[in-house]
Amino acid sequence: MSFDRSIKIAPSILAADFANFGAEVQAVEAQGADWIHIDVMDGHFVPNLTFGPPMVKALRRHVSTVMDVHLMIAPVDPYIEAYADAGADVLTAHVEAGPHIHRTLQAIRGTGMKAGVALNPGTPASAIAHVLDLCDLICVMTVNPGFGGQSFIDMSGKIAQLRAMIGDREVHIEIDGGVDVNTAPIVAGAGADVLVAGSAVFRGGSVETPGPYGENIRAIRAAAG
Repeated sequence: MSFDRSIKIAPSILAADFANFGAEVQAVEAQGADWIHIDVMDGHFVPNLTFGPPMVKALRRHVSTVMDVHLMIAPVDPYIEAYADAGADVLTAHVEAGPHIHRTLQAIRGTGMKAGVALNPGTPASAIAHVLDLCDLICVMTVNPGFGGQSFIDMSGKIAQLRAMIGDREVHIEIDGGVDVNTAPIVAGAGADVLVAGSAVFRGGSVETPGPYGENIRAIRAAAG
């Protein structure tokens, strides 16, 4: 993964056809997706249950771009090796998921993956001030995690604060939650470069008619400037 701050669109497969994930990933990549975002939920840290390591590993052979795995689970550390083995390029853990985020980020990087840290809407930017040098990505939640399709919560002030804290470090700022053509310019203007979008990408299309995926991706990218 080479680093740049250009806008990257990362469709969340949480909004794809669950019975056809491999083909959905290939379709959305062919239509211009930069990364593929996989939301892992445990029914404990967040009120939903999704994909474990075997599912992520099965998806890996269909993903030719960056596989961005977002762990909304607690604890994280026992599962790091499993997601590394599954082929994640970026593995993101929540700062709220345990008492030792420094050790968690060290462990993620120790496997060769890029390390991400996520912040819930109620968590301040200052919570990760002392681990910035261990981060490759900061995921700012613009919804409360657990479900797709929620309304956007404006975190532009936090995003701008994080962008200033990052300085010249090679750290992406990712936005997850409620991203569409209306909210993309808000978060991009504040300093974000990776935009996770679920329903806003997959709406109106299918594996058989993937054209709308591309139209949606291009519209979000254009709105983000």
